[in-house]
Amino acid sequence: MTEIALLGFFAVMLLLGLKRPFLWVLTYIYVDVLAPQKIGWAIMPHIPMSLIAFAAAFIGWLVFDRKEGTRFTFRQGLLLALLVYCGWTTMGALFPEDALAKWDWVWKSLVFAIFLPLTLRTRLRIEAAALFMVLSAGAIIISGGIKTIAGGGGYATLALFVNDNSGLYEGSTLSMVAIALIPLILWITRNGTIYPKSRWTLLFAAALIFACLLIPIGTQTRTGLICIGVLGVLMLRSVKYRFLYMGGAALLLALAVPFLPQSYLERMSTIENAEGDESASTRLAVWRWTLENSKDHPLGGGFDAYRANSFTYHKRVTVGEGNNQSVQTVEITDEARAYHSAYFEMLGEQGWPGLFLWLWLQLLGLWQMERIRRRLGKSEDAGDKAWFSLATALQQGQVIYLVGALFVGIAFQSFIYMLIALQIALANIVRRQEKTQREEERKARLARNRELSAGSLEEVPA
Repeated sequence: MTEIALLGFFAVMLLLGLKRPFLWVLTYIYVDVLAPQKIGWAIMPHIPMSLIAFAAAFIGWLVFDRKEGTRFTFRQGLLLALLVYCGWTTMGALFPEDALAKWDWVWKSLVFAIFLPLTLRTRLRIEAAALFMVLSAGAIIISGGIKTIAGGGGYATLALFVNDNSGLYEGSTLSMVAIALIPLILWITRNGTIYPKSRWTLLFAAALIFACLLIPIGTQTRTGLICIGVLGVLMLRSVKYRFLYMGGAALLLALAVPFLPQSYLERMSTIENAEGDESASTRLAVWRWTLENSKDHPLGGGFDAYRANSFTYHKRVTVGEGNNQSVQTVEITDEARAYHSAYFEMLGEQGWPGLFLWLWLQLLGLWQMERIRRRLGKSEDAGDKAWFSLATALQQGQVIYLVGALFVGIAFQSFIYMLIALQIALANIVRRQEKTQREEERKARLARNRELSAGSLEEVPA
């Protein structure tokens, strides 16, 4: 029944796209985020839903969509440069077969991120894309939140729609995305026009935000806890009553701690002691190896180059029982361990040029959103206020991603590239509005000058 419902929704979206081709763009967002082809088990795994949706979206834009206001931006150029560079490193990868397997989905994420801003020409389209991103990821988040409340959580054991540890279904990635979504959920709730503000939308938004906060508990990922802390700090910039906000947050935290699972509290306590946690110790060792390896491979080793690593590190363990406990240092040898950091993932796979392009792309987004915030922050226009709030939400989501990416290998996670596409589209619309406003002011100034000139001529005696 689930497969029939998902397949039916996909088919309806394709049919509706015949009337409104932009719906095919939203269909691809839905397919890419939720991955319904993985949820099905009989028919859907054999249907290339992603390819069908993208082909429909591109052809629909190319043939039927208007192109007014469309422009290829510098950040899209950076995405294109990163795409080309990744293709080049893939051809000379240390592990060709594994590199090709990763390239198969990376290029799709980058190409769609380049393409998506070309279609988002209006506020309605940006809102629709943001809504589909939120609801598609929200389907996974709500499911995980319900199972967390029911006691089904645990590190690497939270049962989601599929038994797949990739994409948004990977625990740390889902935790980061869930927290990064909260500012976008708040923006849609306050400024959305597709679903007008009502008590039902407010109730759903509150429940979805609560589910987002439950995901780091259900997955028991330390990345999620850090992202919650980052969000709490970022919100200080937006809230009106900061001291009241901080007091309320502290009170909620104090009330929540007694209800948290003991296994979650024990796992979070390992943040303070990296040497005593094998996962943290391994990450530090992998990062050291990547830095050393970059000296021999400054241009990168291609996708999945981590498979070449081999290292030895020391870990502190407690042995004995009761009063006879002692702490000893043991030597552990490991190999082919993943980067567990987007920054080191970029350095190891794409080298210094790839890392530079990726950081430039990210930092430029933060700067563009800050620029929009400063330009529109004092405006009383309702539209400007909506863009100001969206710039704030996208900036906060990106900061959360950049912090979470310190500990998770998600340099090419497609969701963040959709977020970047929204940033590019927003910057384009604001730029067009400013250009139109300057043109109107210029025309008004010329009109006033003509009136003044005409008045002066009339005063000259015959």
